[in-house]
Amino acid sequence: MKMAYEFLANRMYRMPTHFGPTLGPRHNPDGGRYDWSDHEFDAVSAYFLSERSALEALLPPGFELYGDPVVKVTFAYLRNLPWLAGRGYNTLGVNVPARYKGKVDEAIGSLCLVLWENMADPIITGREELGVAKIYCDLPPPRVVAGRMNCEASWYGFRFLDMDLGGLRDADLAKDRLDPGPDTQGNLLHYKYMPKTGEWGTAAIAHAALSPSLTAGEVVGAKIGTGSIRFQRPTWEDMPTQFRIVNTLADLPVVKSLGTSTITVRGGNFDLYNQRALS
Repeated sequence: MKMAYEFLANRMYRMPTHFGPTLGPRHNPDGGRYDWSDHEFDAVSAYFLSERSALEALLPPGFELYGDPVVKVTFAYLRNLPWLAGRGYNTLGVNVPARYKGKVDEAIGSLCLVLWENMADPIITGREELGVAKIYCDLPPPRVVAGRMNCEASWYGFRFLDMDLGGLRDADLAKDRLDPGPDTQGNLLHYKYMPKTGEWGTAAIAHAALSPSLTAGEVVGAKIGTGSIRFQRPTWEDMPTQFRIVNTLADLPVVKSLGTSTITVRGGNFDLYNQRALS
């Protein structure tokens, strides 16, 4: 008598596994992949030059800073996602340019230090499947008033980050660089860490991961301008599980502001199906 279910070959699973293969960005109801041609997003970024030693203190094992110590802070507003049946969500990421040198692999890319999102489903899939350092916060749509844009992030009512953009003008993509940081070839780097159950302080999984350069969509708008980033330092009472993250970012030295950019992209393949572990 059969007493337990079996895992199907070549199908993706996440907890809870009791109900069969799990759906997500890389796995549609038929077990195939989604068509991303109708999705679109806006990315709003600010850049600043920091101090090398401050960023090096945030690098995991096997990583080193790549090029100038430029910090990129990006709000992204995603719409019409096929895996969410046309719904969307918003994100806030902090990245630095890095090189990974492992026993086998070597890669350069934009290392994701943290990625906030305002929806549980992409947080769970991104952490478990991709190894992206995702956590939750509230991310309302940006506000645009009199030619200025404001993006904000909060956690249970505590507003911990504001980004203001002004002086925005249409970018000439043939001449203007939207990202003033080192060229990381469109790659994204991550450090996946999962604790071992019952052996607290021990890792069950700990390795670098690479998101190779994405299949580009159509750029339907891009602007560059000036702006500022303002962190509000939380106490433990304000953000019990995240106050160290926000305060560490707030303490990063701002040597020089390097401007801001916005970009709107439609289509392209963004399921990160080609994500891979590095060793």
